[in-house]
Amino acid sequence: MAAAAVTGEASRPQWAPPDHCKALCKPRGICSRAYFLVLMVFVHLYLGNVLALLLFVHYSNGDESSDPGPQHRAQGPGPEPTLGPLTRLEGIKVGHERKVQLVTDRDHFIRTLSLKPLLFEIPGFLTDDECRLIIHLAQMKGLQRSQILPTEEYEEAMSTMQVSQLDLFQLLDQNRDGHLQLREVLAQTRLGNGWWMTPESIQEMYTAIKADPDGDGVLSLQEFSNMDLRDFHKYMRSHKAESSELVRNSHHTWLYQGEGAHHVMRAIRQRVLRLTRLSPEIVELSEPLQVVRYGEGGHYHAHVDSGPVYPETICSHTKLVANESVPFETSCRYITVLFYLNNVTGGGETVFPVADNRTYDEMSLIQDDVDLRDTRRHCDKGNLRVKPRQGTAVFWYNYLPDGQGWVGDVDDYSLHGGCLVTRGTKWIANNWINVDPSRARQALFQQEMARLAREGGAESQPEWALDRAYRDTRVEL
Repeated sequence: MAAAAVTGEASRPQWAPPDHCKALCKPRGICSRAYFLVLMVFVHLYLGNVLALLLFVHYSNGDESSDPGPQHRAQGPGPEPTLGPLTRLEGIKVGHERKVQLVTDRDHFIRTLSLKPLLFEIPGFLTDDECRLIIHLAQMKGLQRSQILPTEEYEEAMSTMQVSQLDLFQLLDQNRDGHLQLREVLAQTRLGNGWWMTPESIQEMYTAIKADPDGDGVLSLQEFSNMDLRDFHKYMRSHKAESSELVRNSHHTWLYQGEGAHHVMRAIRQRVLRLTRLSPEIVELSEPLQVVRYGEGGHYHAHVDSGPVYPETICSHTKLVANESVPFETSCRYITVLFYLNNVTGGGETVFPVADNRTYDEMSLIQDDVDLRDTRRHCDKGNLRVKPRQGTAVFWYNYLPDGQGWVGDVDDYSLHGGCLVTRGTKWIANNWINVDPSRARQALFQQEMARLAREGGAESQPEWALDRAYRDTRVEL
């Protein structure tokens, strides 16, 4: 998925993508002006795909919280960082195990779970005491409901969109049969306004706005042309979704891991550093630890953790030093390290719906009445499910390599979600390792953070560079 500036109506000059944009467009049958029009389609219909995805990656993981963001910590004084190739573990084959030493006098085993995405499991990465401490610290700090999409941001972006209904219809009509089936609409619905769209909810919306007179769930071009798109906006604004209808039903908080943090939080960050084999500058300048609680009935529908690699986006963690003006920002999470903090009584698996599929096609995620992205109803049909076990970590790469030792395209196979918790409570934590797909921007960011540290240490850093609220808390095991 991509973000883009708004293109004009047909009467305006035709837009042609620059060569670097063409090179980035994925072969999905939509590129250049048409490609960017399709992005506008789903925002206009509140069946947002791209804008929602970009804002979702940035906000659904807590970026709307009161914590300063991006929340990073510079290293102490030292030489400016250098950017060598990014280390990437080899999967070898599914089931392959290797022994590593991540802590003194103790061996861990890394097991390959899939090659697409490149996904690993490490039992016993955290001790039971460490898991309990993280939960305790999160409770002390206080958790807030996880939000998907800030309404103000959504409304503001939506107000700038201009595109004809004919263009919308043609871009939604993927099989080019002159009709919009529910499957075609669902294939492009990621988030809506934080509301998870199902065949039933779309049909309810059609009925409410009188878009489908014969009630067959299929819209002809004439029926689509007769609609007033403003009716969609009114309907969505008036709908008060239950927790079970949201894309994500959970609570979360952030825990500081930089210098001066609780010694266990620092130890976990150092363990992640040894696990990923990335440079200390990259790991230390990444996001704090996110802790998430899913109560009974909690879930998180399938999503990807990182945004797209396109000229119209910029990474959240490097935007303030890049001095570039682009329409959208996104989280650039090269690696996700997920920790299970407790054993879940019922449900709560992490599902990778298309792990190790031979091919990837968004339309194939929805077959008949089965939406593989729906983690409340169809987790059992995903290709790979990881059962929560206290202390176990799983980690995967959200991007493909670019062939030159750096970040390439987003790995579509990294699509994952949290299955419905049917009994008890599920606690997890996430460490995301941020890397800008632009090597130059990442280098500039690291150099600027190193300069701030040299010139005055932590106290001289701007508020966005450091979560000061948690720095002085001390809790012992």
